[in-house]
Amino acid sequence: MLAFGLMIGLLPAQPCFSFDINSGVSKESGPFDLFKFGFKAYKNGQKQDAVEAYRYAAEKGHTGSRWALANMYADGDGVAQNDLEAFKIYSEIASQGVEPGSEDTGFFVNALLALADYYRHGIPGTAVKTDLTQARQIYFQVASTFGVAEAQFQLARMMMTGEGGSANVQQAKKWLNQARKAGHPGAMAIFGNVLFQEGQTVRGLAFLTAALDRCSKRDCPWMEEMQENAFALSSEGDRRSAVALAQQFAAGATE
Repeated sequence: MLAFGLMIGLLPAQPCFSFDINSGVSKESGPFDLFKFGFKAYKNGQKQDAVEAYRYAAEKGHTGSRWALANMYADGDGVAQNDLEAFKIYSEIASQGVEPGSEDTGFFVNALLALADYYRHGIPGTAVKTDLTQARQIYFQVASTFGVAEAQFQLARMMMTGEGGSANVQQAKKWLNQARKAGHPGAMAIFGNVLFQEGQTVRGLAFLTAALDRCSKRDCPWMEEMQENAFALSSEGDRRSAVALAQQFAAGATE
């Protein structure tokens, strides 16, 4: 379990909203009932009710409600956007740890990932400053203990550039390889680019090409640029071989 010393505090006072009298749920209800009510309210677009329910459940120690509330603050979803409040709640979740096999594991892991991102970039205008060493340590914990592909990917990126510690391309490759085997498109693209730079032209280009079939709208542009640059440096024969191999990767026929 990581120790977090920054600003773990109480949520600010918020205006109270009334639950639907027919819902059978009040602030005295159990935390799971409040969580279910909040989830349903959120899905129905009743976000103020969702915030109220999550807050009451969070005060009673319900981890899922804390996580949901933190996400709403982080995204400005139903509440005023407030990264510092999100950071505080994620920190509370992280400081509690999680028992092996707990149903709260997913909330715990996602809270750690959110904290790593905050430490990596800081929160302007607050006491939460950039701490690359802390971010890298968190990514390492999540990557090694929980095998989460996103953490493996982010850890590898930091290792490649020497963020938060020494640069280590070979270790980065190992983490990228694990993440891309789990289907992470970004890891597949960067892993392919590393192979390409090392002289494994066809195999590297194949991974770069296969990654484009899985990329998100946000990540496709940088992956496309990387793949196009590699294509431009390759012979026609290597390109054709890479495209054929990429199709095999997409079909899962080749590791």
